[in-house]
Amino acid sequence: MELPSGQAPSFSQEENLLAFSISTLTPFWNTKKEGYIEGQEGKKLYWVSLTHPENTKAIVVVNGRIESVCKYQELFYDLSQQGYDIYSYDHRGQGLSDRSSPDRHLGHVEKFDHYIKDLHHILRHFDLDENYQEKFLIAHSMGGAISTRYLQTHPNHGFKRVVLSAPMVGIHMPWYLRSLAVPLSKWMASRNPIGYLPGKKGYHVSPFSANDLTHSPIRYQWFRDLYEQQPDIQLGGPSRHWVNQSLNTTRLCHQQADKINVPLLLLQASEDIVVDNTAQNKFVNKINKHHENLATLVEMKGSKHEVFFEIDSLRNQALNETLTFLKG
Repeated sequence: MELPSGQAPSFSQEENLLAFSISTLTPFWNTKKEGYIEGQEGKKLYWVSLTHPENTKAIVVVNGRIESVCKYQELFYDLSQQGYDIYSYDHRGQGLSDRSSPDRHLGHVEKFDHYIKDLHHILRHFDLDENYQEKFLIAHSMGGAISTRYLQTHPNHGFKRVVLSAPMVGIHMPWYLRSLAVPLSKWMASRNPIGYLPGKKGYHVSPFSANDLTHSPIRYQWFRDLYEQQPDIQLGGPSRHWVNQSLNTTRLCHQQADKINVPLLLLQASEDIVVDNTAQNKFVNKINKHHENLATLVEMKGSKHEVFFEIDSLRNQALNETLTFLKG
């Protein structure tokens, strides 16, 4: 339920996360509605919703590469406690949705536009305009790129406010590869589109000390345990074609920044080595060049890529920034 005005929200914490998962998260997760719809070119997309009959506000959560709705149980719970109904889904090629290649561990997509059209199909299925006074969008990483392109190509989207968490509007890479990345990825994809990007492979578990995602050993272990318990959601490295498609998409995000027409909050992880923070700065500046103060960037100092799965101090900050922004 939504807290009284002026009362600070209380979020789940690392200290008791395991016990909390058993006592609260699992029963909460078991209340979900779930199903499949047909996405672009017949791919089955897995979706979930967590609702309460008194709620009048909805949040659509669009996750990142390798992720699944199953990973977001803690975030969904904390958001639902603030009076929001939650809707989310798994992208084609990952999670519990249909895969896009015979190798279930390969992160692959034929066209990045398929992700965008899938989001359109999902939103039509959820039919939020019929049931809610306000609807919001929260998107992470690759989901941020998908959502950005959706907003740019669907001006009548109806979202009141949008939060992008470490969005993939640029991919982190050494400076000397930046000018070569697009032609090189195109060349590699032309030779073997469903081959893994060199240096990448199928699903494997990195030790916490080597992970690029979070400083929280507890949340990292929770996520890894989940993927061991549900091997169907395991995913490894991206295909060469996925990389080429993604690089082209990030360029479009910038070229059409003027088409963003909704207040936008970008949560930037200062220690991110997955996506490009400089590209995020440029993206926000381009939006504001055309629409003054429409976009706001908040740097999450000390955070790795996954701000909603970080240590409590950083995660609490990310949630407070998000909820304050959504309330306008």
